[in-house]
Amino acid sequence: MTTTSPALAFEVARRRTFAIISHPDAGKTTLTERLLLLGGAIHVAGAVKARKASRYAVSDWMEIERQRGISVTTSVMQFEYGGCAVNLLDTPGHEDFSEDTYRVLSAVDCALMVIDAAKGIEARTLKLLEVCRAHDLPILTFVNKLDRDAREPMELRDEVERALGTTAVPVTWPVGMGRTFTNVCRVGERVARPLRTVESENQAVDASPARARQELQLLSEALPRLDRDAVLAGRQTPIFFGSALKGTGVQEVLEGLIELGSPPRSRRALERWVGPDEERLSGFVFKIQANIDPERELDDFVTSNASRIACDPAEEPLYLANSEFELEAIRKRWPRVRLDRRRS
Repeated sequence: MTTTSPALAFEVARRRTFAIISHPDAGKTTLTERLLLLGGAIHVAGAVKARKASRYAVSDWMEIERQRGISVTTSVMQFEYGGCAVNLLDTPGHEDFSEDTYRVLSAVDCALMVIDAAKGIEARTLKLLEVCRAHDLPILTFVNKLDRDAREPMELRDEVERALGTTAVPVTWPVGMGRTFTNVCRVGERVARPLRTVESENQAVDASPARARQELQLLSEALPRLDRDAVLAGRQTPIFFGSALKGTGVQEVLEGLIELGSPPRSRRALERWVGPDEERLSGFVFKIQANIDPERELDDFVTSNASRIACDPAEEPLYLANSEFELEAIRKRWPRVRLDRRRS
């Protein structure tokens, strides 16, 4: 029986790898920018508002993405937050680029579903939820664009519960909607916390309308308490409300991903399951991207059980791949690496 070193166990336990999924224009990339800002990866958040936006989103790095105002390929970003190494993958929402999103969902450990508060769960989101279920991914939900005219929060909560077939447990709740939207507060708190957005740390608004108080009281009495084990098992989905554009409620989402998200999981290879706590370096290749940078032949997207990917070939790391093309590409890049094709 092999034992895991304390250093490796620590590194595995502190990792959170998640993908952001949604129907097009629900606000995935804008939310990504806010999360990167909170994590200190960028200093000013961009947005995807129009083709002529003065500041583009960092995750939309390709020229075609900036011209069209949409994400066409997955962007992988990492930052430190709350003592954890957070790997954030912003996926394309449009159906034309769905294969890229499907590959990402085979590699991450949980998913953050973003829905438009005015439209609810849309067709593309339902399809992505099916893929998440196929990979047994825990799902967290962020209801975005509460600063615009939106549907009732209770109605949205019920819709999420029906779509996922699990208990939807709100973690935060909006105070007002549209022009009256001022804040979010944690369910269970008697009054709403002061509004502190990313943009206005020195401004404070203490607003807790009677309606929000009543809804919070009802939720606290009617719904079960949020349980991390139930979230990881897919029996519960935490719901967060807010506005990615304004930065309201985003910090609670990031804290929820740290507290409720899954650390790296075991991966099934051809011969056996490969655990994240194995001393020998292993990685799961979920994407090969070619002809992007003339200085390099291929860009490799790998999830790993450690912070390093490059290693001594004598360690004989095991790489998992999805296709014969990926196997051949890895053989050319690392001739001495032992390879295994992943079962479909």
